[in-house]
Amino acid sequence: MTVLNWRARADSVAAGPDPFDIQAVRRHFMFLDCGRIVTNNAASTQPPRELLRLQASLAPEYENVHRGQSAASQLMTARFEQSYDTIAQFLGAPSRACIALYRNTTEAINSVMYSLLTEFRDGDNVVTTLMEHNSNYVPWYAMCREVLPRLGRRVDYRLARFDPRTGELDLEHLASLIDARTKLVCCTGASNFLGTRNPLAAVRALADASGYCQPSGEKRSYLLVDGAQLVPGSFVDVQALDVDYLAFSFHKLLAPFGVGVLYAKEHLLDASLPFLYGGDMIAEGRVFPWQVEYNALPWKYAAGTPNILGAIVSAQAVRILVDLALTPGRPVYFGTAKPLPRAAVRSAMERISSWNQQLTSRALDGLEAIGGITIYGPRDPARRTSLVAFNLAARDPVSVAEALNRAGVESRAGCHCATLAHHALGLNPPASCRLSFYLYNTPDDVDQAVAAVAAVTRRTHFRLLPAEYPRSRLRPR
Repeated sequence: MTVLNWRARADSVAAGPDPFDIQAVRRHFMFLDCGRIVTNNAASTQPPRELLRLQASLAPEYENVHRGQSAASQLMTARFEQSYDTIAQFLGAPSRACIALYRNTTEAINSVMYSLLTEFRDGDNVVTTLMEHNSNYVPWYAMCREVLPRLGRRVDYRLARFDPRTGELDLEHLASLIDARTKLVCCTGASNFLGTRNPLAAVRALADASGYCQPSGEKRSYLLVDGAQLVPGSFVDVQALDVDYLAFSFHKLLAPFGVGVLYAKEHLLDASLPFLYGGDMIAEGRVFPWQVEYNALPWKYAAGTPNILGAIVSAQAVRILVDLALTPGRPVYFGTAKPLPRAAVRSAMERISSWNQQLTSRALDGLEAIGGITIYGPRDPARRTSLVAFNLAARDPVSVAEALNRAGVESRAGCHCATLAHHALGLNPPASCRLSFYLYNTPDDVDQAVAAVAAVTRRTHFRLLPAEYPRSRLRPR
C-alpha cells in the first residue's frame, strides 16, 4: 500500500467529522526544518513555534506573582492562576484546588510519598507493579527500605507481575497482593517500555475493595496513577477514573519547560502535609513562634517562587494541542483564557489517539516482518500507546540506536527507566531500542524508521561505518 493510499484510508477513519490534517499540523513545528525524523517522543516531544514565541512575548511584562502591587505583577498573577484552571479543565478536575505543579512527574510522585509518609502505620504496605517507571517504584522502595525503618516503622512494598508474552498486567496477581493493610496502590496508566495501557477501572475496583481504613474514615486503598505516557495521547477524565492521584509531565505534551502536574482529590490535598515548606505556601502573615498556617489550595503546594513562565506556557501547550487536533489552520483556544469544553478536549484527544494508533499499527506490521526481531508488549495497537520497544538478535540495542541515528532516525535505547520490567523479561543487559510517535509524525516517518531497522539486520558487522548511512541533516535547509 502506498503512503498516499494509506493516508487516504487513515483520513477516512480519523476521529471527528473532518480528517486529521497532518500537513497542517506539521507546519507548526521547527524541527522539520532540520530534516529530522523524530521518533523518540516518549522521552520528550517537540515544541510548536507558537509556544516558543509565547515565552518571548511574556518577557516585557514579566514579574513575580502573588502579593505584588504592580500592574505587571497582578497581570502575571492572573495568567499564572489561569494556567491552573486550564490544566484542571483538561483533566476534568473539579477545580484548580486539585492541581499542584512540580518540575516533572518524578517530583510529583515523590510529593505524594512525602505527604503520606507520616500516615503509614507499622505493618502497612504499598502495592505497585513490575512494569513501572523507576519513578513510581524507587520512591516507594526508598520509603519502605530506607526512610521509615529509621523511624522504627515497618512498611512493605509489593510488586505485581505482568504477562511476559503479552505485556498485560496480571490482575489476578495484583488482586492477591492487595489486602486490608494496603494504604496505596501505584500503577502506571501506560508502560513506557511495553506500551501497555493498563485497565485502570479494574485496578480502581481492586483498590476500593481492600478495606484499608484511611485517616478520613474511608475504607479503601488510595490509587496513584503515573500518567506520563497516558495523558499526552489519550482523553483522561480524572473524575470518571476516580483516581486519587495522577501525575504527568508537560515535556511529553509539547511544552518546552520542566513542569510536572499532580492532580489529587481536594480533600486529600487539604488534609495532607505539604511536600515543600516556605514562601507562597504560607498564609499571608500567619507565621508565629508557636504556630504556622498554610495557604489555601492550590497554593499550599506552591512553596517559594514558582516556575511562572513554565506554568503559563505549559498550560497553553494544552490549548494548542486541542487546536492542532481540531483546527490546525486557526487558533481557537491557544492564546486565550476561555474555558476548555470537555467535548472539545475529548474530540481532540480521541483524534490524536486515533492517529497515533494508526502510526503504531503500521510500525508493528513493518517491524514484525523483520527477521530476528523481538517486540515487547501487546500486539493489538488499540491496547498500547504509540511506542514500540524491540531487540534484534545478537545486536546490542544501544548500537542499534546509533545505527538508526546514522540513518537519520532518532530512536532511544536503554532501559527507559523501566528497569524492573527489563529484568523481569531476563534481558541482559536490561535494555531495548524504542521508537515512539506523536501527532506530528507521518506514515513516511514510520516507513523510514522500519526500513532503517531492517537495514541494521542485514549488516554482518554490528557497528556500522558512518559512511554506510546518510547523516541526519542538523542544519536548517
